Amino acid sequence: MGHAALLGDSIFDNARYVPDRPPVIEQVRRALPAGWQATLLATDGHMTGDVDHQLNALPEDASHLFVSCGGNDALGESPILLEPAATVGDALHLLHEVRTRFRTGYRQMLAAVSAVAKPAAVCTIYDLIPRLEPAARTALAIYNEVILHEAFLAGRAVIDLRLVCNHPGDYSPLSPIEPSVVGGSKIARVIAEVATTHDFTQKRSVVYWY
Repeated sequence: MGHAALLGDSIFDNARYVPDRPPVIEQVRRALPAGWQATLLATDGHMTGDVDHQLNALPEDASHLFVSCGGNDALGESPILLEPAATVGDALHLLHEVRTRFRTGYRQMLAAVSAVAKPAAVCTIYDLIPRLEPAARTALAIYNEVILHEAFLAGRAVIDLRLVCNHPGDYSPLSPIEPSVVGGSKIARVIAEVATTHDFTQKRSVVYWY
């Protein structure tokens, strides 16, 4: 039987945003077949660079890794949206610098995950967050381009959270950037699908969604 380990940020570690309701980790345990285990290593507030440290606590019998990170990296860079720019080209140059920084960090994270030598899948960053400004949604596209590009190069399965969490009810009313119990259930079901059906013996990327 398998053992899924969840790494990354509050997309998986959402318990505080769904009080008295099952968080993502519990929903994953329910969605997986009987006999499977699931361990939460993801931590609310962590960034891409923290995944390497999370791997230090990986259970020895973990069989599948799922990583959702990048959203907090984007939040950390969000002040750039207020930077003045004389032209659209100047603005795109600033975003290029952001993309370069994120690409470096995300590539290092994937290298750390690959070093563990276990089947692994990554998640994109969802972008249908209620009341998200158009400029922020456009900026997230840059992060997702990096995630997809690097995941495809590494031959990783991808869970596209932009397609999974596609309804306002998928987001927590306590914090719109976190998954609600509804969104968490959808995420959990896709994780279970990937864990039990994806052919990890082939270095081939497949994009999954709800």
